[in-house]
Amino acid sequence: MTPYTIFGRAGCGYCVRAKLRLEQEQIPFRYVDIHEAGISKADLAKTIGKTVETVPQIFHGREYIGGYTDLEAYLDRILAA
Repeated sequence: MTPYTIFGRAGCGYCVRAKLRLEQEQIPFRYVDIHEAGISKADLAKTIGKTVETVPQIFHGREYIGGYTDLEAYLDRILAA
């Protein structure tokens, strides 16, 4: 299974919720604290191709999913299939 990557920061409630949802579904993921890793929102924006205002920013492999609510919708869609 292609792993998910969550780019977030400490104290982010939506980051915690994204991690919890993936854990509940037993889906492997990697969490990257952007502050600890020295990643700026500008760095993420270059990868995503649009301005980044918030975290989490979530990927499935190389596919950009979006934020927490985008992850919820994405998982609901693929798990229902």
